[in-house]
Amino acid sequence: MLLVNPKATTTNSRTRDVLIRALGAAVELTVEQTGYRGHAATLAGKAHAKGYDLVVVLGGDGTINETANGLLNPVNGGGRPMLAVIPGGSANVFARALGLPNDPVEATGMVLEALQEDRTRTIGLGQASWEGRHRYFTFCAGLGYDAEVVRAVEGMRGNGRKATPARYVMTAVRRYFQTDRRHPAMTLTGPGIPTAEGVFMAIVSNTSPWTYVGPKPVLPTPWASFETGLDLLALRRLGLPAVLSLVRQLLQERDTWPKGRHLVQLHDEAEFTLAAERPVAFQLDGDYLGELESVTFRSIPNALQIVV
Repeated sequence: MLLVNPKATTTNSRTRDVLIRALGAAVELTVEQTGYRGHAATLAGKAHAKGYDLVVVLGGDGTINETANGLLNPVNGGGRPMLAVIPGGSANVFARALGLPNDPVEATGMVLEALQEDRTRTIGLGQASWEGRHRYFTFCAGLGYDAEVVRAVEGMRGNGRKATPARYVMTAVRRYFQTDRRHPAMTLTGPGIPTAEGVFMAIVSNTSPWTYVGPKPVLPTPWASFETGLDLLALRRLGLPAVLSLVRQLLQERDTWPKGRHLVQLHDEAEFTLAAERPVAFQLDGDYLGELESVTFRSIPNALQIVV
């Protein structure tokens, strides 16, 4: 089953038709279009229940996240389909972290080669739990300032503007001067983890990079990978000198942690919790999910089999 988001940022109807014909020539194919938020999860669950061997997603990170959650829904039982992704969004972090080209046509060619060669990869995911709910994430989650930026950009997209890298950067700059930089709300706890209080912002990573600014990767947790537990970078200062120092480090291609006495860092952890004294903004895989006061994060090893 091919799940197509017709509103994907970087594709048009002609490109989608070319990709559908290429996939249809190689495999027996059913095509479904997503029509609303959450629809990809429903369609993925349908593919699982009907015994499809493979679900391919043509869309952005949000559509991929929904599909992964639909495949992993316990209601659907075992024997889930494999997953393949073709980038069609503005950032395509998950697809690029898997090593796929950012161009949807080139990525389709790589997926077809992987199918011919029976080439797969098993990856771990993250899981966030809050207020009795659970949701998986493929590459990142965030609480605080970064989720506020996601919220603001989603509002612009709702008004018809595209989520370009430049828009994210400008929104991040504007939001920085609006966010509360004096009263940290969060505390980090977890099994075997020293308690860290006074956290303004937390990035939780299931892989690296965290995101991209155009072609440039942003690397808050350079050791994170699909084969290890979760990583975290948290900030206990949001003053301009501390933030500028961190941004400069995040844009450098390196294999070392960012440096700073105000940073809290975790690598390869199975579980931890971020609790807040007031509701803070929350995002998963670039999808804004509201304001929360407590979220527990867990690593889920060997969660999905990917054709790549």
